[in-house]
Amino acid sequence: MEKEMKKVGMKMSICMGITLSLCLSLVGTLTGAKQSGKFSVPGFILSFIVSLIISLMIGFLVPMKKVGEVATKNMKPGLGKKAVEALISDLIYTPVITVCMVFMNWKMATSHGEKIPFAPMLIRSLIISFIVAYVLIFIFMPLYFKLFTKNLPVPQGKPGGKPEN
Repeated sequence: MEKEMKKVGMKMSICMGITLSLCLSLVGTLTGAKQSGKFSVPGFILSFIVSLIISLMIGFLVPMKKVGEVATKNMKPGLGKKAVEALISDLIYTPVITVCMVFMNWKMATSHGEKIPFAPMLIRSLIISFIVAYVLIFIFMPLYFKLFTKNLPVPQGKPGGKPEN
């Protein structure tokens, strides 16, 4: 069963990485387009690829399921527990991805002669990214988990999958 759960974790890391990268790159590119007046498809694609690499690295290095379980071990199953697990994932993924992406975009903009202060750009992006990523993680993490565990065998024993002693 442990082997199957590792596979589930890998699949979830990939899917969450794609989901977060796609959405955060789109939000970031659209936010930048709102300020500059132009949407750049190559900029979006570059942003997506770099963000995906970062999020996959995080997903494979940090055992999100175990971190979430440790943090919520005393909580009852339900909405509150899911909210805390989503918050933990958000706090792990979002700052790293956002700082890297803002720095990359700031560096590209300033290399073309733009005079853009880094800190306000970063703070604004962090606020937007934390909100967007939290909603995405809250919605998609349980969906991906259900999707990837629906065909796994349930241990025999008492209801709820707990083996009898």
